[in-house]
Amino acid sequence: MMLQKTLKTLTLFTLAACAAIGADAQTYRLPNAHKAEHNDLIARQENIGNQISVKDTQDFLDNLFKDEEEPELDIYTEGWNSRSVNAYAGMDIPDTKNIDVSKFAMPCPGYVTSPYGYRPRFRREHKGIDLKLQTGDTVYAAFDGRVRLTNFERRGYGNYVILRHTNGLETVYGHLSKFLIKEDQDVKAGEPIALGGNTGRSFGSHLHFETRFMGIPINPAAIFDFANQTVHTDSYTFDKQTYKKARNYDPAANTEYARQYKASHPANTTASSASGSSKASTYTVKKGDTLSRIASRNGVTVRQLCKLNGLTTKSKINPGKKLKLR
Repeated sequence: MMLQKTLKTLTLFTLAACAAIGADAQTYRLPNAHKAEHNDLIARQENIGNQISVKDTQDFLDNLFKDEEEPELDIYTEGWNSRSVNAYAGMDIPDTKNIDVSKFAMPCPGYVTSPYGYRPRFRREHKGIDLKLQTGDTVYAAFDGRVRLTNFERRGYGNYVILRHTNGLETVYGHLSKFLIKEDQDVKAGEPIALGGNTGRSFGSHLHFETRFMGIPINPAAIFDFANQTVHTDSYTFDKQTYKKARNYDPAANTEYARQYKASHPANTTASSASGSSKASTYTVKKGDTLSRIASRNGVTVRQLCKLNGLTTKSKINPGKKLKLR
């Protein structure tokens, strides 16, 4: 009897202890920090492909570096609205600058009648070169670019055009009789821009031609070989110490070229027009000829010559070959 009472008491005690433990287990909770970390770990197990696409990533990178790109230089800004021949007055000029002159055309086929440099007769600098032409002869753009200015100066240039070129140069064409282009118009090397004349301070029909870098008048004979109707090299290096000097200039070569020019351009020949309708329709290539030289002499562009004759600008033309001009 006593044993049964003892067992009953022990059983009741055990049940009470278990109940107490169960109650404690039901009320136990994880700390909030652990719970948040646990939920974050579960979230990280999701498929990242559902979160972001390759296109979104590329778009993000493109926008990220968009503002870091170097903007393209606009050469038609500095002094563009200036009405002066030198639109760069007061600006810093680099000591040297390499300039690409490979894509060129001769402004006209004439020989040099007056060189660059100091003129004792007028006690002033001649900032360009004078080239022979007749009133009405076509004048061509020397390089690709845009027309900055067309103007008239009674005691100087007469009617003149200034082109700003993609290679950094500006060229000036003076004593013109007629403009064939307008300001802000894009032009290509070899494109007709004006007709030659005798306007302004001029003593006979000729083209006054200048080449300038940031307003500084370079000797055109440092870039162009007028006796051979070409450029000396594909690039010209502007240098503050040497820009007034001609390059490989040979007076005898110009004299010989003048003789040839006069023989092929008699003084009594009617001045050419912009259309060039009075000129020959074919030309026989001579030794030393280039497409640019032939085009300039015959009032056409290199592009027209190539199109008419199935050529490219790099085609070799042999002496004796006949070329269509029109």
